[in-house]
Formats: sequence, C-alpha cells, structure tokens
Amino acid sequence: MARIARADRAAPAAPPRGLRWAVVLVPAAVVAMLALLSDTVLDGVLPFPWATVLLSLAVLASVIVVALVTFGRIDALSGTLRARNAELEARSASAHVLNRVSLSIASLSDADDVLDAVVTHARELLDADVAVLLLEGADGRLEPRAASGLPGAIRISVGTHAVGTTESRPDDAGEPVPDRTADAILPFVDPAHAVVRLSAPLQRGGETIGLLAVGGGEPRGFDADQVETLASLANQATIALEHARLEDRLRELAVVEERERIARELHDGIAQVLGYVNTKAQAIDGHLAAGRVDVARVQVSELGAAARAVYVDVREAILGLRSPIEPGLDLGTAVEAYARRVAADSPFALDVDISTQVRDLGLDAEASAQVYRIVQEALTNVRKHASARRVRISMSVTGDHMDLQVDDDGRGLGPTTTTGAVARYGIRSMQERALAIGGSLDVRPGWRGGVTVALRLPLAGHVLADGANAAVPWASAMRTGR
Repeated sequence: MARIARADRAAPAAPPRGLRWAVVLVPAAVVAMLALLSDTVLDGVLPFPWATVLLSLAVLASVIVVALVTFGRIDALSGTLRARNAELEARSASAHVLNRVSLSIASLSDADDVLDAVVTHARELLDADVAVLLLEGADGRLEPRAASGLPGAIRISVGTHAVGTTESRPDDAGEPVPDRTADAILPFVDPAHAVVRLSAPLQRGGETIGLLAVGGGEPRGFDADQVETLASLANQATIALEHARLEDRLRELAVVEERERIARELHDGIAQVLGYVNTKAQAIDGHLAAGRVDVARVQVSELGAAARAVYVDVREAILGLRSPIEPGLDLGTAVEAYARRVAADSPFALDVDISTQVRDLGLDAEASAQVYRIVQEALTNVRKHASARRVRISMSVTGDHMDLQVDDDGRGLGPTTTTGAVARYGIRSMQERALAIGGSLDVRPGWRGGVTVALRLPLAGHVLADGANAAVPWASAMRTGR
C-alpha cells in the first residue's frame, strides 16, 4: 500500500534578528580590537610592517568566516526558494492539465462516455497501471462501471465486492495512513498491477455512491497533487452520474405530463363532444319520430359542427404525439406552418411575423421542440378558451436572445373556473417547458384586452455548430472559439 506524502511542509525559517546584526557587528568588533592591539601591544612586539601584515590577515580571516556563514545561509534560502518554485510550477502544470481534462470531460453528453474518460485520464495523470470506477448496487456491493488499464491488467468479469470499512488515521510518526477502501478494486484487476493503490469516493449529498481507484505495479508514493487530482476526477464522475439520473427523472416526468395532457384533452374535448353528440342524436331521433323534419335538420347541422370540432381536437392530439418538427424544417417555418393549420380550422384571423434571423437559427432539437410545444399550447388555449378574433405571432432575435410572442384579442385572463383552471394548467406547462431550456415565460394581459404569451430564450448553448446563423455575430464566434 502506498504511503501518502504530507501536503504541507514547514516554511524555511528566517534568520534570527540577533544573527543578522552579528554579521555586521562581529567584523567591526574584530577590526576595532586588532586596531587597539596594533597601537599598544603589537607595536612593542612586531616592528613595521609585520604588525600591519598581521592586522590585515586577521581582518581577512574574519571577513572570510563571516562571508562563509552569510553565503551559506543565502545559498540555503535560494535552494529552498528554487525547490518551492519548482513545486509551484509542477502544481500549476498539474492544475492546467486537470483543467483541460475537465473541459474535455464536460464536452461529453453521455454518462458512459464521461466515466470512460474519467478512468482513462485518472490512469494517465497518476501514471498508474489500472484505474477502475465502482458504483454501489442495490445490494450495497460495489460493481464495476468503467475501467482503464494496461493489457491484461483488468479482470472485470469477476463479480462484485463489498466496500471496505477501514478508515484513514495518523500513525505514531504523524504521517497519514492511506485509506484501504482502494482494496475494493482487487477482485477486478491483476494483483501484479495493483501493488500500490489510491482511491477517492464518489459522494452525493454526503452519501458515498461509489469509488474511483488507481493501482500501480511498482512501490511508490502518491503526493498531495495526485490525491487532489483523483478527488477532482471522482467529482467529475459524480456530476455526470447525477446529471444522467436527473435526465432520466425528467424523461419520466415528461411521460407523466404527456399522459396527463392526453387525459385532459380527451376529457375536456372529445369526451364532452361525444356526450353532446349522443344527446343531439337522441333529440334528432325524437324530432324525426314526431315528424319535425325542419327541427331535426337544424339539429343535424349542429351535430355536424360538433363533429368538425372533435375532428380538430383529435387531429391536434395526434399531432401533439408526433415529433413536433419535421426533418428539414427550421423552427420558424415549422411554427408558421402549424399556426396556419390551426387558424384554418378556427374562427380567428392570423398574423405571423418571423424574422429572417430566427429562420436562420440552428437551434438544437430540445430547444426547438420546447419552443414549438409552447406555441402549440398557446394556440390551443386561444382556440378553446379565448374566443379571439385575431391572433399575432412574432419571433425575433435581440442580441443573444430569441423572443417569441403570441398575442390574442380574446376574453383575457378570467376567473379560475373549470375552463380557467384548464387554461392555467396549460400556462404552467408552458412555463415548465421554458425553464427546461433556460428561458423565461411571461403570461400577462395584452393586446386589445386579450392575453400575451412572451418567451425569452438565451441562445448560448442552444445554437448548433453547423447552424447557418450569419445574422447573429456571436454565433460564428462561438463556432470558431473566439
């Protein structure tokens, strides 16, 4: 098992104040003493020039001694500073490499790709033979999810192994003892490639959900930078797993939402109209039996209008279940085509103003679908609840945002009746769709006393690399990396 080096070392101590003054005062005292001896004792013992020669040699010797002490101290401090600079440069290089690794990992969208990249980078950055990422299963045992290693070093087909419980604790010398949870990779790797091991936990909300561990075939230590690097990669893996879990949850909620929407449409549209059709059919039968043909003819006409209304509802429900935008259509064209189809079967007139910039936007599929669904829901509310005579749809690009606005001159936002509650359910659905793509949606009293539905969508992160957005300068800058 590898011994982990201490991250902190004592800083070089500054020389005591008294020692610094001694460097100046000692030579001065020696010179003064020799000068005094030269004027008294030495004049009677040594004739000129020997007294002067002796005095000069004594001064030179004292200067050499002081210089050796001073220069030795300076050299020691310089060596310490050079070592510290080398350590800082190494840490800076390690941080730079780790930052590039993090950016490359962040560019991946699939969780499995992220985990594969994490174990690969962990093995390379720590110069290890093997790297294994283990996740805790439903039975509390660790199962391998991703691995990287030299040929013959990985043995993933062996089964599972429970998490170790030995914790790190300082030994008698004050040095940390490595965490033995890294032993959990032993059933999955060749022991010859895991003579030394180091691990970092994957934690979510204070709970350990897995382990990222590396192993090497030669005895060695892992320094503080390597420990931090492994911990950072473990955090990257945790984020990827959490992102995948939330995406799965969102998909589940989307399925539930669609089921509720279909049930609502069936109840508020088709079911009510079919009940009306049944009542009308019985009334027509009674009128015909009584010979009231003219009255029955009127009832048949009303029945036909109800059938046309339910036909529109069924068609809209079917369109809502399909992929919203057909291949080859841009968002602006798809929105205009849908709006004109709805207007053709509705009593309101339609005005559409979609700028060329919007038609040239290369939005990703998720953003395009959500914007399209928002238009669908807004027009459905107008058709069913607003009694509007005119509807306007406008889409434009302002700076780094796209703005969508649906206005009607209908009855406005009325009280929360049964119909109003259904409409407000649709408003909540539109707001949730806007939030899902980072936008904001406002529903407010608007044009001619009706309702305005306004969506503001930030384009950053939604414009595809191959989009033809020549009218938006920052889009080309995003593609070229400027």
